[in-house]
Amino acid sequence: MLPTPTQNMDGNRPFAQMSYCTVVDKNDQCKFICYTHKDSEMFNVGLTNASDVWSTAFTGETLNQFRQKFALKSTADYIMKIRSACGSGSVSVSMQDSCAVLCVGTSPGDLNVTLSRLKQPEAKEKLRELLFRMADSLTRLDHTTGPAPFSPGKSPHKRSTDFEPRRQPQSGQTLAVKKRLPGDSLINPGTRRKHPATGVAFDEEDDQ
Repeated sequence: MLPTPTQNMDGNRPFAQMSYCTVVDKNDQCKFICYTHKDSEMFNVGLTNASDVWSTAFTGETLNQFRQKFALKSTADYIMKIRSACGSGSVSVSMQDSCAVLCVGTSPGDLNVTLSRLKQPEAKEKLRELLFRMADSLTRLDHTTGPAPFSPGKSPHKRSTDFEPRRQPQSGQTLAVKKRLPGDSLINPGTRRKHPATGVAFDEEDDQ
């Protein structure tokens, strides 16, 4: 994902408009997508299991209240705390009847964010917006990184020649390798080797 930087609500350093991560329910180990989204005046934190949606929106005033509560230097630090926890895997969720509690960190005094469950058709519209925002982020990422460089000497479709017949360097004809049988001639393969004649032995008889 390619985050889009924008100016934060207290005028300090910019932060990314969108971020996504997966979180796990502490009770049944089900996975959810946690997302943050910044529009003109609101900072949204949402959670979805691809069918239901839980969400909350922060104004500049509520973000400032959270910043003071957790002794953070700026509202961007509060937002970055959530996003860095998502990246490190130290975020979990606890589902309740009508809300979900996003637990940021592992200590009891760490940050918790309560998200309200959205009703239909608002939940469906939020899922649709989330899907297209993620697609736009991937498109920007592809345009930024560009395609992988092509190397003529390294084709992904290069064939393996380990099991192909051997070829002569010039003619390119396939050499037929035949097994030599016992007695075959080494000079003329396919013909039997001839042994030198030893002559015929006759017995000498007396003329008497």
